[in-house]
Amino acid sequence: PELDRLMLHRLWELDAEVREAYAGYDYRKVIAVLSQFMNSELSAFYFDIRKDTLYCEAPSSVARKAALTVVDELFGSITTWLAPILSFTAEEAWMARYPGSDSSVHLQQFPAIPAAWRDDKLAEKWEKIKRVRRVVTGALELERAGKRIGSSLEAAPVVHVTDAELRAAVDGIDLAQVCITSALDLQSTAAPAGAFTLPDVAGVAVVPARASGTKCARSWRYTTDVGSDPEYPELSARDAAAMREIDGKPARG
Repeated sequence: PELDRLMLHRLWELDAEVREAYAGYDYRKVIAVLSQFMNSELSAFYFDIRKDTLYCEAPSSVARKAALTVVDELFGSITTWLAPILSFTAEEAWMARYPGSDSSVHLQQFPAIPAAWRDDKLAEKWEKIKRVRRVVTGALELERAGKRIGSSLEAAPVVHVTDAELRAAVDGIDLAQVCITSALDLQSTAAPAGAFTLPDVAGVAVVPARASGTKCARSWRYTTDVGSDPEYPELSARDAAAMREIDGKPARG
């Protein structure tokens, strides 16, 4: 999936920065670069979006396997990059992942990041998607502040994207998943008066709306198919199918 390939591209970019900083004994830059990546791009973006895939998709899900693969690459890269500076913390993290008397992060080399992970066009596309996402999350923050919603999963906003480049970027993207809402209506028409906008993101406006349906007890998403599987009456169809696989039950016909 594109989002996971974006993280691999970022590892390719970070590899050059980290190696250059170490070569110049600039340990402050190593920490600054990796801290910014972990806080802004992993915690507040990638992990925030992918937690539903990791926690709720079936074990056989290709999307879940892709996310797990990328998380493994992230762990290996970041832990070894930090090991020369945060020696004990990096070792503790490594041993939690790879226990054993002959295991140590300090026996590892910096990872060889494949050049094939570089994808400048994908990174450029996702910068545009992030701009649209920023308008949506801004609108949802106001809804939360006004006590009209609690979680963003209670929302199903209408998003008007009239900018041609931004519209092309989000075309085919599951924007509800990216914005962590239960649903999202993407429109190319002009927004009505009063829609939420940001001054630095032209051509994007959001009309907040509450999600319809029932809250899934497992994913917390609001859907209209909760209870469609009588053996899992509190779950959406997606989550019920995942639980069937986990519980070893046959799939519904």
